[in-house]
Amino acid sequence: MGGRVALNALALRPGGSGVQTYIRELLPPLALAVDGDVVAAVQRDVECELPPGVKPLVRPTADGVARALHGLRSLGAADVVHGLDVDVPVRRRGPSVATVHDLAVFDVPWAFSRTRARGERALIRRSLRRVDTVVAVSAFTAERVAARFGRTAVVTPLAPSTDLRPAPAHEVERVRRRYQLPPRFVLHVGTIEPRKDVPTLTWACRQVGVPLVLAGAGDGSPAAPGTVRLGYVPRTDLAPLYGCATVVAYPSRYEGFGLPPLEAMACGAAVVATRVASLPEVLGDAAWLVPPGDGERLGQTIREVLGDTERRREMAQAGIERAASFTWTATASATAAVYRSLGACV
Repeated sequence: MGGRVALNALALRPGGSGVQTYIRELLPPLALAVDGDVVAAVQRDVECELPPGVKPLVRPTADGVARALHGLRSLGAADVVHGLDVDVPVRRRGPSVATVHDLAVFDVPWAFSRTRARGERALIRRSLRRVDTVVAVSAFTAERVAARFGRTAVVTPLAPSTDLRPAPAHEVERVRRRYQLPPRFVLHVGTIEPRKDVPTLTWACRQVGVPLVLAGAGDGSPAAPGTVRLGYVPRTDLAPLYGCATVVAYPSRYEGFGLPPLEAMACGAAVVATRVASLPEVLGDAAWLVPPGDGERLGQTIREVLGDTERRREMAQAGIERAASFTWTATASATAAVYRSLGACV
């Protein structure tokens, strides 16, 4: 008879940032990879998202400090307790694991409010002092954990969502008509926040004279001339939207992993990104990489990519192959191996 794995999955929310994708995509193969019961603490409004084989421990819907406090509650007796977004309960029976997605609140504190940065730094310090094993989503993040906390982390990379793959031509055309997209454009997908450096991308696209399309939550500021904001895009439209784009650009100044450009690759997009943090590790030679914050180089690279159709096709194929090397089955198997290394009978 197998044991019991208890997961803090309170970070799971409707929609999809990198952390939400990690939880949502990891749970189904993880339930198959372990021998025993898997239970997950989740907020009430996402209980229905848990896959078969994962039993819910329902907590009230909350965010901020309230959610963090719910995360400190016991998950009961378990062979292993795993905080899927760093935090683990104060009281727990059995060994514990914490996944670290990035150390952005330490490395780029200017990208956050002072209150949020201070709170998240305290949470990370507490968890990494107490857990038995640290999991990191990239070698870069593992290196940052070692440098700041002296902890050796096991790397279990993320992977593209299983529903993201090159869209058929009729779906691409449907999305192009729905959003009235121009014949060629640069696409950025993701929440607009300081470390994504959308202003530099906006400037570069204006210098090149190519429209910039932004998909995802905005910061409330008006769109710059030549920029189209789509706002939230339904999940079913995401792969075709990548298929519409001439270039997908991701000029981030800091990433713990960098899932959006990898997902763009999985959909057959030609990707330009920054040579910073985890992005070279994740994207390899299948993307054009430029220095962070360098609008001139970014614009020059976008201009070159726009003008070379054959090279775009070659890089798009390389991107599909690169993205296929990351799988959630492998991530789940590596995670289960971490549990067993702690003596858990799972």
